Amino acid sequence: MPFIALGVAMIIVDATIVNVAVPSIIRSLHLSATSAEWLNSIYSLVFAALLISAGRAGDRWGRRRLFLLGTVVFVGASLVAALAPSGEILILGRFLQGIGGAMILPSTLSTVNALFVGRERAIAFAIWGSTIGGVAAIGPLVGGWLTTDVSWRWAFLVNVPVGLIIVLGVTLFIPETSQPDSARGSDFGGNVLVTLGFSGVVFALIEGTHYGWWYRESPLTLGGVHWTSGVSPVPVAAAIGVLSLAIFWRHERSRARSGAPVLVDPALFAIRSFAAGNVAALVVSLGEFGVLFVLPLFLQGVRGFSALGTGVLLLALAGGSLVAGGLTPQLAQRVSARTVARTGLALEFVGLVVLGLVISPSVSGLDLVPALLVYGLGVGLATAQLTGVILADVPVQASGSASGVQSTTRQVGSALGIAILGTVYVSEIGRRTLSGTLAVSGTTRALATSLSSAVRQSGGSVVSTLAPGPLRAAAASAVASATRLDAFVAATFIVVGLAATFRLPREPGDRP
Repeated sequence: MPFIALGVAMIIVDATIVNVAVPSIIRSLHLSATSAEWLNSIYSLVFAALLISAGRAGDRWGRRRLFLLGTVVFVGASLVAALAPSGEILILGRFLQGIGGAMILPSTLSTVNALFVGRERAIAFAIWGSTIGGVAAIGPLVGGWLTTDVSWRWAFLVNVPVGLIIVLGVTLFIPETSQPDSARGSDFGGNVLVTLGFSGVVFALIEGTHYGWWYRESPLTLGGVHWTSGVSPVPVAAAIGVLSLAIFWRHERSRARSGAPVLVDPALFAIRSFAAGNVAALVVSLGEFGVLFVLPLFLQGVRGFSALGTGVLLLALAGGSLVAGGLTPQLAQRVSARTVARTGLALEFVGLVVLGLVISPSVSGLDLVPALLVYGLGVGLATAQLTGVILADVPVQASGSASGVQSTTRQVGSALGIAILGTVYVSEIGRRTLSGTLAVSGTTRALATSLSSAVRQSGGSVVSTLAPGPLRAAAASAVASATRLDAFVAATFIVVGLAATFRLPREPGDRP
């Protein structure tokens, strides 16, 4: 189990490390704003688009085999990125990392589902879930240290020794769990449709705020091709994605009725724990990690934290998540996984509400620690056990594709949540900055509008560069207000997700 958890940790921590390293990468390789944006976008796009296909491949050809192959691809891609002499090669490395990551994540989930049962499964999922919560918070700390004291290239090179340990450990200690009856035929059309579908949807969610939700607000150049239409590429991509997914669903149902191999068996959605659990996971993902998106912007832009200082503060969240991993074995003996998941979601809600209440332009890092601890404890409990409930009644031979669906649900929910929270955040910053600066004596509307636009477009990071005075105070207050609002919106999503868990069955095996 430690090597499975290490595989998850490698892909999660890589994403958070790279987020912190982007400014240094821009300076080192002289990247344009568009190239810098694609560093993260291309990884997220490829990763989300391939999860279901990769999960099914693990069912057919071997979950351990796919895990090992994914690790090798991820490590090789990390070397490409670390040694990249240009932005184009670095983006290629991130593209390949997305492929490797998509192989690793569903393989870890399906392997846990196939190897463990009962209380042991609850413990295994607790380790898996607390690993995600913990390393997501530790990543910025590691990234800040590497970027500040070593080099951004080590944000990628660190994956090489970790990957070698994973390959050795998995080879020696993790058995293969492939199912012989899963190897008949393939669903090429389904693979194409689901990849195209989620590529379009995830691109739209990630890039909507940049390129515009309807009218084009920024130029798009991809592979030498320029998008010149006045209409943004976002609604076009979203329409293609949704249409492809609708055709995919009809395609899968038709093949299932005729007895042909399918990528995702529609019968899985007749399992109540799987269907209701994915709905709950989608809603929860809208708000679960939103705080990690906006809080660093507030801390660095308004409170003057460094990237390393932000990472140190977020260790409180990691600590809560790791404590949850230690508590779960005891809780699993006393209450159901569904109850543990609900408890975790309730703690997430409390943590987010408290965070929203204490945030102000003058808040100290210590004031935020209790809320982050409680929130991290909730993430550690809820993430693991909700995943366990979703997969509890899934047949072992379908574990890979089911894990891919579950992981994709969370990825899409997270992308949608960040799109919503990001829009709320920048809109509130713009509105509050404009009204706040207009209230300052002697401020013209032109100056207020210009300052509002600058603060909004920077996500609040420009506040730290303003001269002390009433205008800076107004801008800082606006960013704090936007961060508070995002915390409350995220808490609302968590409550809706908590309500959705009441659709989960009381006992494994229940069907609608």
